[in-house]
Amino acid sequence: MRPMLATPGTTVPSGPGWLHEVKWDGIRVLVHVRDGRLRLFSRNENDVTIAYPELAGLGNLGHDLILDGEVVGFLDGVPRFGALAERMHLRDPKRAAILAESNPVTLLIFDVLEVDGTSLLSEPLSMRRQILEALDLNDDRWQTPPTYDDGVMLLEATRQQGLEGIVSKKLSTRYEPGRRCKDWLKFPHRASGSYVVGGFRYETDSRTRLGAVLVGEPTADGLVYRGRVGAGIAGAKGVLLKQVLDPLVAGDSPFVDELPKADVIGTTWVTPEVVVECASLGMTPQQRLRQPAYLGVRTDLTPSDLLDG
Repeated sequence: MRPMLATPGTTVPSGPGWLHEVKWDGIRVLVHVRDGRLRLFSRNENDVTIAYPELAGLGNLGHDLILDGEVVGFLDGVPRFGALAERMHLRDPKRAAILAESNPVTLLIFDVLEVDGTSLLSEPLSMRRQILEALDLNDDRWQTPPTYDDGVMLLEATRQQGLEGIVSKKLSTRYEPGRRCKDWLKFPHRASGSYVVGGFRYETDSRTRLGAVLVGEPTADGLVYRGRVGAGIAGAKGVLLKQVLDPLVAGDSPFVDELPKADVIGTTWVTPEVVVECASLGMTPQQRLRQPAYLGVRTDLTPSDLLDG
């Protein structure tokens, strides 16, 4: 099962038919609890349970459940996608246990899809929300955040607090797995997006440390170039990214458009399979990312997911 998705909105809706939630800067997961065993699945249905051992206690709550939520990491008390950079790629239980102590995540739960074998997919959000709140899923490592009636107020409050934005949801909405729904609207504050890596460059005078990646946007015509991203790659993030890209080295550029000569020289091309998250100040007139910064690899997304919006 894939989670239901929100559509970018233009105007925050108002009225009693809507609720509004904080938009968290994390990784979407569906949480399955069966017979005391917890499993976490990413947006593209990969099992990521091993990366987050601090959430294992959800299996001891006395219910079989399917929950929709977001795994969030914090930097200086603020949710930031970059705080998950080390956690998302983990497949080593010992390393995951160490980071669960030093860099724990929090699961923020905003929907319930099944309780003790009874599906709630056909129930309206208003009913699902009542059931979720009655479960009282609040602990040190997981929480059920509140919802709000005034979306305009919440949007301004999240802006002031440096949060990612809000999501507005129509209370009558049924849950349709995998569907991008216009009854769920997202309003982010900062310009960040997901792009596909088509090549990388080493730091000057180095053959081991990444200096930049070349990213593009998947379209019906192929991968369209969106620019070179160097900020944010230094240190541990760059080491992890290089490990992901090394097996994908290819002979030719995967981009369908012509790249500037300065970006081509010294670039190692890769098969376009890796999705990364980048913050930027928007696009230049040439449709290149303006002052982009690398945030991390999106192991929860594939290039085909980006074609779906």
